[in-house]
Amino acid sequence: MTDPLSEVIALLQPRAIFSKGISGAGSWGVRYSDFGQPSFCAVLEGSCRLAIDGQPAVTIEGGDFVLLPATPGFTISGFEPVIAERVDPKVAPSPTGEVRHGRRGGRPDVRLLGGYFVFDSPDAALMVSLLPILVHVRGVERLSTLVQLVRDETSEQRSGRELVLTRLVELLLIEALRSTPSGDTPPGLLRGLADARLAPAIRQMHRHLTRPWTVAQLAKSAALSRTVFFERFTRTVGLPPMEYLLDWRMAVARGLLRGQELSITEVAERVGYSSASTFTAAFSKRVGQPPGRFARASGQRCRRAIPPMDPGADRRTPPDAPASRAACWR
Repeated sequence: MTDPLSEVIALLQPRAIFSKGISGAGSWGVRYSDFGQPSFCAVLEGSCRLAIDGQPAVTIEGGDFVLLPATPGFTISGFEPVIAERVDPKVAPSPTGEVRHGRRGGRPDVRLLGGYFVFDSPDAALMVSLLPILVHVRGVERLSTLVQLVRDETSEQRSGRELVLTRLVELLLIEALRSTPSGDTPPGLLRGLADARLAPAIRQMHRHLTRPWTVAQLAKSAALSRTVFFERFTRTVGLPPMEYLLDWRMAVARGLLRGQELSITEVAERVGYSSASTFTAAFSKRVGQPPGRFARASGQRCRRAIPPMDPGADRRTPPDAPASRAACWR
């Protein structure tokens, strides 16, 4: 059966960029401005305080894993009062070795592995909006193993390193998101999948994307009345069911237009539209430009007279990636 969470992560196209060891002792604190790219932190030993803008401060300790899908501003510190050092991760240079904060000598109070990566998909904002601001997971051994693999791979320059790191990041994302306690998540895809009544409807939408769904049909798959289903879905996922379905269809369509040599008619059929004209109208309204123009702007080929991509273009770096390897979690 189609797995919506795996589909979302596949369309996000995560790619590993940077990770670094961090430690702190005594009185220390670092304040990071908004970063916009996804970042993570694994606590190897000890504990410290994490305060994310707009969220209650939490203590993170050995065995914990933190994922910030969009990395808003945050402060990480010890437990002693301190004026935090300010860092703009978009412009700060990447450190070349393990970073030590606070007292320089002696055993650290906390050791972390922090890092960031990028989502290559231009549609990342849409799908990130379905994920929690903060994912905080405790005591999941599989995550600890994956973090250690990331740490080992980033410390070496072995063949296949970029591909291995990309796959490890995908695994980290899936493991972290599915390990998140459902009661701790805000409205979004994770909470919807954790709802025993709504999950079948969400999976049906993803599995049968081309079906002309109605709210009544989806409510039936959830064994709920139409009204109860609509209200519960909207409250739990954060979007009305048909709006969620439309957003997902448009996200899949954009992926098809960027990644394959398909005609507009073929793309329309694959995302549930009976004609190219109906799909073009819906796509233009939702995305702000016709699908043909979107495909050309994405540098991909489409059989409707879309010019080929420049063979010299660099396809690895997304246009909105940070200009430098920023020092998030430094």
